[in-house]
Amino acid sequence: MKTLAELGDLRGKRVLVRSDLNVPLDGQTITDDGRIRASLPTIQQLSEAGARVVVCAHLGRPKGAPDPQYSLAPVAARLGELLGAEVAFASDTVGESARLTVEGLQDGGVALLENLRFNPGETSKDEGERGAFADELAGLADAYVSDGFGVVHRAQASVYDIATRLPAAMGGLVQAEVDVLQRLTSDPERPYAVVLGGAKVSDKLGVIDNLLGTADRLLIGGGMVFTFLKAQGHEVGKSLLEEDQLDTVTEYLERAQRDGVEIVLPTDVVAATAFSADADHEVVAADAIPADRMGLDIGPESSRLFADKLADCRTVFWNGPMGAFEMAPYAAGTEAVGRALVEATKGGALTVVGGGDSAAAVRQLGFADSDFGHISTGGGASLEYLEGKELPGLSVFDEQEG
Repeated sequence: MKTLAELGDLRGKRVLVRSDLNVPLDGQTITDDGRIRASLPTIQQLSEAGARVVVCAHLGRPKGAPDPQYSLAPVAARLGELLGAEVAFASDTVGESARLTVEGLQDGGVALLENLRFNPGETSKDEGERGAFADELAGLADAYVSDGFGVVHRAQASVYDIATRLPAAMGGLVQAEVDVLQRLTSDPERPYAVVLGGAKVSDKLGVIDNLLGTADRLLIGGGMVFTFLKAQGHEVGKSLLEEDQLDTVTEYLERAQRDGVEIVLPTDVVAATAFSADADHEVVAADAIPADRMGLDIGPESSRLFADKLADCRTVFWNGPMGAFEMAPYAAGTEAVGRALVEATKGGALTVVGGGDSAAAVRQLGFADSDFGHISTGGGASLEYLEGKELPGLSVFDEQEG
């Protein structure tokens, strides 16, 4: 895949950069600017090379039309603060404001277009509609750089179609993400453990299926663990349960035992009477959850068990919190796994936090990005890569070279 260096001299050239700036907002306030910070190096590199940098991105899931709550205006302001230079903001995607904003750029200048998903062509399933939007985007630039790893698993206009219309290259962030994920899939240093959490087993079926042939250990927490416990015949009370996945999970457990992959489940959980920080809660054995309670975190014994299972690992991938970490009574399990990964990192292991809720959790719990080997900016994209799926935003570069 082409890198920035292969685009040649970019001074004075308009370079459209697809970044992932899909940050959480509380009104107009950005509550976690991690994705903006991760996008800075490529934008800065292009600016310093004298390019006229036109950044494009999405925010949330608007319905193909302008929606003020999903405007990228707060992101433009924060990006300018981090760059230490004004970022021009276009109030549309490919309209008059975008055209005038791009025309007004000087060498080294940076602009941000309004939310791409305000245009229905961005996410359209119709190739003609998507292609027409990609043509309009291409009209704003002389070259294209793909640097939004969080969207490379989507066949969208600004991710896939645009790369067939302009000289295109992979940005530093996407390159770094791919390099790390290749280390997880191609002869990883062992022992190799994968920690999976989050709400639903169904969100992780493909990755579990693939990892059963790659990882040495799978540590399961979060809401998804209760389907595993139920598959073993245990009472799970009012805990999150996917009845329709019990047969699949049973097959995974049998396959893991047959193939020598260790599946580690919690031995105790924090069980509450309701999904609330104020609800009555207690630590109970994982195989004896009261019928009137729901599990909302792994327990202290399980936290120690998980830390022990990670202590000797040379490679660790973690995706999904161990409980409802947003509420203090149910954050200890996720924090314990975070601490275990920090210790593994200090010991020289490759530790990868797989984006999404996992990245938000470690930051909310006070960990620094530098505490881990790598924090992915793309939860869904990293999972699909580990599943062995083809990612359109990456495969388009192979198609170009072919």
